[in-house]
Amino acid sequence: MPHSNRRTFLGSVANGLQGTALAWLFNQELYGGLDLLASESAHRSVRRPFDLTPKPTHFKPRARAVIQLFMQGGPSQVDLFDPKPELDRNHGKSILKDIAKDLSSPDAVGGLMRSPFKFSQHGQSGIHVSEVLPHLSRHVDDIAVVRSMFNTHQNHEPALFKIQSGKLMPGLPSLGSWVTYGLGSENQNLPAYVVLDSPDGRQPTNSAQNWQSGYLPPLYQGTRMRSVGTPILNLKPDTDEPSHVEQLSRDLLGRLDRIHKKQRPGELQLDARIASYELAARMQLSASDALDITQEAPHTLGMYGIGEKETDPYGRQCLLARRLVERGVRFVQLYTSGQQWDNHSSISTSLPAICRKTDLPIAGLLADLKQRGLLDDVLVVWGGEFGRLPVAQMRDGSDEKKAGRDHGPPGFSVWFAGAGIKGGTVYGNTDEIGWRAVENRVSVNDWHATILHAMGLHNEELFFESHGFKERLTGVEKVRIVNEIFA
Repeated sequence: MPHSNRRTFLGSVANGLQGTALAWLFNQELYGGLDLLASESAHRSVRRPFDLTPKPTHFKPRARAVIQLFMQGGPSQVDLFDPKPELDRNHGKSILKDIAKDLSSPDAVGGLMRSPFKFSQHGQSGIHVSEVLPHLSRHVDDIAVVRSMFNTHQNHEPALFKIQSGKLMPGLPSLGSWVTYGLGSENQNLPAYVVLDSPDGRQPTNSAQNWQSGYLPPLYQGTRMRSVGTPILNLKPDTDEPSHVEQLSRDLLGRLDRIHKKQRPGELQLDARIASYELAARMQLSASDALDITQEAPHTLGMYGIGEKETDPYGRQCLLARRLVERGVRFVQLYTSGQQWDNHSSISTSLPAICRKTDLPIAGLLADLKQRGLLDDVLVVWGGEFGRLPVAQMRDGSDEKKAGRDHGPPGFSVWFAGAGIKGGTVYGNTDEIGWRAVENRVSVNDWHATILHAMGLHNEELFFESHGFKERLTGVEKVRIVNEIFA
């Protein structure tokens, strides 16, 4: 007889007649002849300590879901949303002495550098938008631009930890994990928190740490899905079984899991592993349907730029985000490939290149959400971990045409749309050259508290008890909600 262990045993008995027989034996022997249906019903009525069932909000929410368009690398505010006439007038002037502490590469700094792009006013609100965002500019009356965001570190890794989890250190729960911990999910057949990164496989800086659950139960970490090809690897079984056999197999494995779990109470990793297997079984149909964009009409695909070389990858991500939130997924996070917003050199060509890849898909997403009524209760958030400084960075010598911009955490722009956001709004300001946030400054923790507020969660009431402390996304610092951007 070939060698057998627990894994091979379960693999063999969880199918066909063996599984049916074993399920009957468990019913007779393990449960002492108790009525199985009553037992199962009682089990379902007992709620697990940590799960993804929908949970009540602290107050009436504006949003039921979030789509976060995360532009990792640091989009330049003075070239996109924050025009500065004084920067034009003082082009070439050196401010090295003043700005030195904010530089990540002080050896390559030049003078003040005007934007190589033209700004125009758009919509009834007259918001200024750069010429490199021609499609988004048509939707300015649906967005609120915050020009006064700031972060506290000039390097990507710590700044990313801050923007994702509220602190400059690794190992902490991400924003998406906090939202799903607080609210659960409206769809138990799909992950509550989905991450869509670039189809080319280039993961963002800090990779999976961007969507980790930290000290929260692993159940709340983001689930990475692919926007091209099989959404989740190994989701489908190698061979198809009749539906009644599959159900018997799942029932049997569920009972075995509960026996195993009962002997090991409080094991969050075990809870998460069991929950992930159960979700995987339910996802075999739901995920394939949710991510099948062939169901979409040709004109809808065109809105997102799908089928065009430059816009197809990000267009697919944006369309999948819409399909997921309309099916009840709570938090969807999108990443561009690598750090294409990290324009240290040749910003006159590198910035338009990444804008061409994302501008039409994002505009298509906003238009599609709006026409379907989804923008009423889906919050769309755009931005990176910081912006860029208003001075030239000369990494390629003194050729101004090859100049870029260094990281700029003291002041940058983000925007919000949907879910009660007051469209056509500009909030806060940087100084006259676009260096620092000076008016109505918005910290990362303020930003987090504002997103939680839109979801009906109070940042101080959303906590997790760990080692005797009530841990919060916004920490113990005093934060404020940016109520001015809500209608």
